[in-house]
Amino acid sequence: MAGGLCTSRALAAIQRRVPQMFYGWWIVAAAMVLQALGNALFLNSYGAYLLHFQQDFGWSKTLISGAYSLTRVENGILAPVQGWLINRFGGRGVIRVGLVITALGFLATSRIDSLLGFYAASQLIATGIALGGFFSVNIVIVNWFERRRAKAMSLAAAGGSIGGLLVPAVVWSLEMLGWRMTAMISGLLFLVVGLPMAQLLRQSPEGSGLLPDGARAAPQPTGPEPGTPPMARSGPVGFSARAAMVTPAFWLLSLGHTFALVAISALTVHLIPFLVEQAGMSLEEAGVVAALVTAFSFVGQIAVGFIGDHIDKRLIAGVCMGAHTLALLMLVVATSPLLIFGFAVLHGAAWGIRGPLMMAIRADYFGRRSFATIEGFAGVITTSGIVVGPLLVAAMADQLGNYRLAFVVVACVTAVGSLFFALARRPEMSLMRGSA
Repeated sequence: MAGGLCTSRALAAIQRRVPQMFYGWWIVAAAMVLQALGNALFLNSYGAYLLHFQQDFGWSKTLISGAYSLTRVENGILAPVQGWLINRFGGRGVIRVGLVITALGFLATSRIDSLLGFYAASQLIATGIALGGFFSVNIVIVNWFERRRAKAMSLAAAGGSIGGLLVPAVVWSLEMLGWRMTAMISGLLFLVVGLPMAQLLRQSPEGSGLLPDGARAAPQPTGPEPGTPPMARSGPVGFSARAAMVTPAFWLLSLGHTFALVAISALTVHLIPFLVEQAGMSLEEAGVVAALVTAFSFVGQIAVGFIGDHIDKRLIAGVCMGAHTLALLMLVVATSPLLIFGFAVLHGAAWGIRGPLMMAIRADYFGRRSFATIEGFAGVITTSGIVVGPLLVAAMADQLGNYRLAFVVVACVTAVGSLFFALARRPEMSLMRGSA
């Protein structure tokens, strides 16, 4: 904890030297680090752990993928409660708890000797990653940005891609130090690096005398407190959760996101095993391909930061779903490194561009008023994609002895998902006012 305290003091010193920087960008920086941790040490490296668990315990792909999918079920159930917790206690407190739970989960993983123990440890990690990662940090970012929301969320998401680029280092650790030691080190990193980052988070700009995007509010002659921003007095505008959930846009966006996550989760778990078992690559080479996917995801995230606030987000998402479809079909017929490289470019870039837009577009459509709760209920729906993807592909691979047909099915899913985004038009503003 001493190292974490020193890190917090160093960050505070840097912040004092750049007083003109809007504090929201410090929150984005902290979010980048937190998402990098989760992606590098768990989400993107799960497939590498899968091969080691198969080798040491003899478990099938379906059994191991079942643990991953079960963690997604838990996250879906947790999402509405998590939204309420963030509204009630603030993002920083929820994220701190999540980081500690994640660390405990990794330490438990380093000691497992049974399938039941593996499932229990995975649930701990998943709970911690959910509370301390993507959902929580992006809820905070939504509060701090409006005009620059896509840019802020894309930069934060870029941290996840940076984490993906570290997968080869995790693979090296698995090979050289073993999965037990790797899991133990991972748990400690969440405490030593993650907790100081969480310290930087603040729930909303209004509490600091600011407005979203860095505008400063003029002092008010009357009111509860001089200098209080108008938005702080009247509250953020937007739909109530109930009003948002009866709009077609809520369901179309949620279904499109769900279908995207079928592909993302399936490839997160099964890309490395496919490349090793059917494409003839070594584990290290497969780890490099996984890193390439995240490298191009990073490029996509940077690109969408420049275009996402100026072009219709749902149209961008629909095009990206088409790119996911084409990438999967390239992987199915891949007989050369060139096709595999093409898959990595298309899939990674589409993921990077589309991913940050999912929460941003819901925030644009439904406002900040009840966003954490709305996003929580959307999470219940989208979680089904994360659950179905790995299980569907694992079951087909175990049954047929190869992954190719399963990837064709997933390509069809993403093609249908593009239609949902095309149809998801923004709700009428009169509905927003009527939901007050």
